[in-house]
Amino acid sequence: MRFLYAVIMLFINFLKAAFLSGLDTAKVILLTTEHHQDGIGRISYGELNENTASLLGAMITLTPGTTLIDIDTDQRELVLHFLVLESREATVKIIQRDFCHHLKVIDGVLS
Repeated sequence: MRFLYAVIMLFINFLKAAFLSGLDTAKVILLTTEHHQDGIGRISYGELNENTASLLGAMITLTPGTTLIDIDTDQRELVLHFLVLESREATVKIIQRDFCHHLKVIDGVLS
């Protein structure tokens, strides 16, 4: 039952993130006159196996504003490009809360 709940919540959170990130990205591109610094950041994928980390990277890339650049299997981190580097910490917290937790349940890391 916990597995099914994690799958449903992951799907809902992904749709929510895609919608909200799309709006934020559109605002940055279309409405902001100030220059935002883009840049590279890393996020740990912890105990997830490499296949699940790849799924996480795909989900991140499909939500506007961030793109997966590399999966560092030695450090167990995803290397990401952020459209707005200033939002990196908030984005990482959202990814950890809305994606990683449910992926850990699906992957069997959390029971």
